[in-house]
Amino acid sequence: MNAFSFGKKKAAVVAAPSFTIDSIPGALEPVGLFDPLDFASKTDEEGLKKYREAELTHGRVAMLAVVGFLVGEAVESKTFLFNGEIQGPAIDQLQQVNPILFALLGALIAKAETVRAEKGWVEPSKVRYDRPGQLRDSYVPGDLNFDPLQLAPEDPDEFFVMQTKELQNGRLAMLAAAGFIAQELVDGLGIVDHYTAGLIEKAVQL
Repeated sequence: MNAFSFGKKKAAVVAAPSFTIDSIPGALEPVGLFDPLDFASKTDEEGLKKYREAELTHGRVAMLAVVGFLVGEAVESKTFLFNGEIQGPAIDQLQQVNPILFALLGALIAKAETVRAEKGWVEPSKVRYDRPGQLRDSYVPGDLNFDPLQLAPEDPDEFFVMQTKELQNGRLAMLAAAGFIAQELVDGLGIVDHYTAGLIEKAVQL
């Protein structure tokens, strides 16, 4: 099974590829594998898998966060889900959310993380004391069997390209989310408000 294999369409079953700095997705010319602190060469295959799992997870969360910033600031108090009272930049909105919705969000995150842990990690009772957090041998980082739109190609080469695209979008989203947070902390304006204010200022200067 692959990272997107969920639904009626059955994807081709491929053996888990070996994880090395020369074979993993996400390394693009001319930079190759961007690792300025040289973490990858100082770890083994399992360590490299854990790094990639962390990168994918943070990238996916960042992509959701970027969408959440823009959507949350666009709708603000215009929907009952936000208790009709949500205002201001996205970094100040979470603490204003209805406590019931906040609890549901927490439960959803807990469920998702439990499924991920059961899928990728060996049960603690079966792990040696000196190998905490051991991954399953067959686990491919990011493989959550989730593909409701059945977008995953069956061809291994095409799937490799799709994995790289997801990584690149996740990396961009992590930078974007960090930029959004920094900008809102600086001037207290939402991202769209900040962009609009900049356009108005440029128009006035013309």
